[in-house]
Amino acid sequence: MMMRIWKWYQNCLALHPLKTQIISSGILWGVGDITAQYITHSTAKRRRRVLGGNDKFKIDWKRVAITSTFGFGFVGPVGHFWYEGLDRFIRLRLQLRPKSFRFVGAKVAADGIIFGPIDLLVFFTYMGFSAGKNVDQVKEDVKRDFLPALVLEGAVWPAVQFINFRYVPVRYQLLYVNLFCLLDSAFLSWLEQQKDAAWKQWFTSFLSLKEEKSEGR
Repeated sequence: MMMRIWKWYQNCLALHPLKTQIISSGILWGVGDITAQYITHSTAKRRRRVLGGNDKFKIDWKRVAITSTFGFGFVGPVGHFWYEGLDRFIRLRLQLRPKSFRFVGAKVAADGIIFGPIDLLVFFTYMGFSAGKNVDQVKEDVKRDFLPALVLEGAVWPAVQFINFRYVPVRYQLLYVNLFCLLDSAFLSWLEQQKDAAWKQWFTSFLSLKEEKSEGR
């Protein structure tokens, strides 16, 4: 059964690479959001923060649709062209030998410095506006969530992408990334649902403290 699904996916990827990545990204980000909702609900239940007698887990399908749309509209198409273009640029323009340490290191660095921050910025901005917030509220959300996400993801994604760029054939690198995006979407959705959690306030206060020191010089 799994082999038939894998062959079907390979065929779709070969015939319609962009369309396949868009659809798979939307589905995976939707599943990731459901996972994040469940984690948030379970955490609240354990800490007795769920009010009322009915604390049964219920999926917020509106939120799932919003998050899936981010996968369909941004991660799928942008990710497709980013990874294909990144590979061509480093191979042809920088003329680095594929799979070499410099080749892999350049791709990891470019992905972490360029695509990673843009992906986070677009995600938190999109989620804020989708929730009906105004520009000022979205700015506050981004200020609150961007740095914690960047730091925590920065500790994981370089290793993930090193394996990707070093060992996974280019044809399947997008699939590899999409599978990890299932976990990534769950993490980002969970992070966004944490609102003003104490650990996030620590990041914000630390950033504000650094800005104050810089202004005082």
